[in-house]
Amino acid sequence: MKYTEEHEWLLPEGDLITVGITAHAAEQLGEVVYVELPEPGTEVSKDDEIVVIESVKAASDILAPLDGEIVEVNEALADDPGKVNEDAEGDAWFFKIKPSDLSPMDDYMDEAGYKDFIG
Repeated sequence: MKYTEEHEWLLPEGDLITVGITAHAAEQLGEVVYVELPEPGTEVSKDDEIVVIESVKAASDILAPLDGEIVEVNEALADDPGKVNEDAEGDAWFFKIKPSDLSPMDDYMDEAGYKDFIG
């Protein structure tokens, strides 16, 4: 798993990358009340704003960590956005992307680097 400075986690699975936010980010947001996800089939560029999260404290955008195509979204979050607070680094993933280039993954932090970053 890799981590971004925007508190996203990226899990490579074959030719797809599953993306969500870290437990640290979910804790900072507070109670999540709304998640707006992109449509499958959407082509994105790195740093495009593609997910909107609203909590009782704030609204936040999730940026595309890679160029590619959104191939699947976690529809369960539309009905139950609170899952983000319950299992941010598991069942509450946001989307799966088929990247056009995997090389930017090398620039992201591993778990130890992320712990240092937030610590």
